[in-house]
Amino acid sequence: MGYLGSHTTVVLQQAGYEVVSADNHSNSQADVAHRIARITGIQPRNYEIDVCDRQALTDLFEAEGPFAGVIHMAAHKSVGESVAEPLKYYHNNLLSLLQVLHCCEQFGVAHLVFSSTCTVYGEPAVLPVTENTPVNPLSPYGQTKLLCEQMLQDFVRTHPMQALSLRFFNPVGAHPSGEIGELPNGVPSNLLPFMAQTAAGLHPYLRIWGDDYPTPDGSCIRDYIHVCDLAEVHLKALEWLFDQNSKQGFEILNVGTGQGISVKQMVTAFEQTLQVTLPKRVLHRRAGDIVTMYADSQKAAAMLQWVPRFTLAQMVQTTWLWQQNLELAGLDTKLHSAN
Repeated sequence: MGYLGSHTTVVLQQAGYEVVSADNHSNSQADVAHRIARITGIQPRNYEIDVCDRQALTDLFEAEGPFAGVIHMAAHKSVGESVAEPLKYYHNNLLSLLQVLHCCEQFGVAHLVFSSTCTVYGEPAVLPVTENTPVNPLSPYGQTKLLCEQMLQDFVRTHPMQALSLRFFNPVGAHPSGEIGELPNGVPSNLLPFMAQTAAGLHPYLRIWGDDYPTPDGSCIRDYIHVCDLAEVHLKALEWLFDQNSKQGFEILNVGTGQGISVKQMVTAFEQTLQVTLPKRVLHRRAGDIVTMYADSQKAAAMLQWVPRFTLAQMVQTTWLWQQNLELAGLDTKLHSAN
């Protein structure tokens, strides 16, 4: 289970659900199930398979079903990588959902939560973005997510399924226990884990991708949401589907805090919260990056009775606790040295 999947598994288990996962660990660590067990007391069952493998996924559904619902988040997710390797993204992100829907159809699964992204909006003309903001993805990653939403919409028109697509903004932070957090294989492309690794001495400097954008401080603006808040909204989305009487339907929800924070503001928050000074270097703009993006999440708040709870300081503190625990285990240094 990856970053979001591990945190979502924790909240599902704590809510009393039995969780079965599928993850080939292409961008996660194999010991995460043990880490989850240290939080919840329950080790989830994970099938180490590629979700794009129809037969392997069918075998999982046969062995573990019937399932009350499915949460699908098996996607590659780096904007920059998707620009450099578009076919990798089209293959994995579209085929994985296609195979999940085939299995849902075959085994009668009626509820599905899809992890989508705010990048489907492209560069919005009006902020904050609502679910009615025109979509215009600027990267293959965003385009694949939009195509997945269209696939879902077409599927539920003719099949007895209800689906929710969560267009979430920028997940950050880690579980307050320090047991699980963000640790992609290789050098992280996301800001907070790279900052934490820089503070730990694993990188010579923090990379800031452009400071000449039309924003107050020249850096990109994002809506950062704590991963535990995001995990909770996946739980609430699934339970909302269970409570509906309709047999078919598709809804889209934005999931963010509604607060735009620039890259430089996040760096300042990190330094002030932890009382450190990071070495920094401004580099050229990164292909596919959007200038400004933050959410209007009123629909999610009303439908799911959900509001984000974690503060900016807690985002930083939990990220740093996770980084310190990785150092104690020697895992972060080993992964960094291998890449």
